[in-house]
Amino acid sequence: MTQHTPGTAVAATGLRKSYGDHVVLDGVDLDIPAGTVFSLLGPNGAGKTTVVKILSTLIGADGGRASVLGHDVATESEAVRAAIGVTGQYSAVDGLLTGRENLMLMARLHRLGRTDAKRRAAELLERFDLVEAAGRPAATYSGGMRRRLDLAMTLVGRPRLIFLDEPTTGLDPRSRRDMWQITRDLVADGVTVFLTTQYLEEADQLADRIAVLDHGSIVAQGTAAELKRRVPGSHVRLRFTEAPSLESAARVLGGEADTEALTLKVPGNGGVASLRELLGRLDTESILPEELSVQTPDLDDVFLALTGHRSADDNARKANR
Repeated sequence: MTQHTPGTAVAATGLRKSYGDHVVLDGVDLDIPAGTVFSLLGPNGAGKTTVVKILSTLIGADGGRASVLGHDVATESEAVRAAIGVTGQYSAVDGLLTGRENLMLMARLHRLGRTDAKRRAAELLERFDLVEAAGRPAATYSGGMRRRLDLAMTLVGRPRLIFLDEPTTGLDPRSRRDMWQITRDLVADGVTVFLTTQYLEEADQLADRIAVLDHGSIVAQGTAAELKRRVPGSHVRLRFTEAPSLESAARVLGGEADTEALTLKVPGNGGVASLRELLGRLDTESILPEELSVQTPDLDDVFLALTGHRSADDNARKANR
């Protein structure tokens, strides 16, 4: 049985879901602290949206148990829905209504009185920088404005947990960064954010913890730094101004020397202790490099190593070359 402890926003054990012979989720476990950003990564079809749908009570699981903010998603679905907000991959904004009308409609659905609804709509229009566009039909909004309005509508009921399911897909870089700052502000206010994304930079920027989902199973969990350390390839790069210094360093440290660039690549684990040891050996031998940099794998490397797939970030970079 899934146990809820104080400070836990989401707890899930053994979540399973299949459609016919197709297994979508195959025993997913989650433990997400309140007031944090948790990011679920995975390629298309990995099961990310299915996890969100189960935890937000939109569909039932075939097996396992889950609780959201202390409420069982199967037996206390109304309590779960009252405490959460969901912003899906596709905007739920009504393009025929103005920004203000969309917010007023959502406020009335939350059973706010007319005065409270107007006040809440005004607060959110201000917060999301939509005051000037409030009287225009949402169909005239840019992609970034529509996403901000969509999230504002999610916040009308003051949810304690928000599911952001690939919220920046299709947005330009500036709009993506605007959404990142909004997410940080939400967490600063005590809201828990459950983020699904294919953009590894997004997870690296925002998430306190990350889980990688592939073929319906969690294949790794941890902080961004912890996940990066799981992939080999960390090294220290030393650059010298003279060939004799490079040769001396290579004799002491080993590694891969580039005599033309006067650099030495020394394998390491990216940790402070190993870097301190390397610097101590250089100091003992009175070898002074001109420049030192620590190179570690990024989340693209982690994603590829764990799933065998390139990330959306990496594919986009290749397409723009």
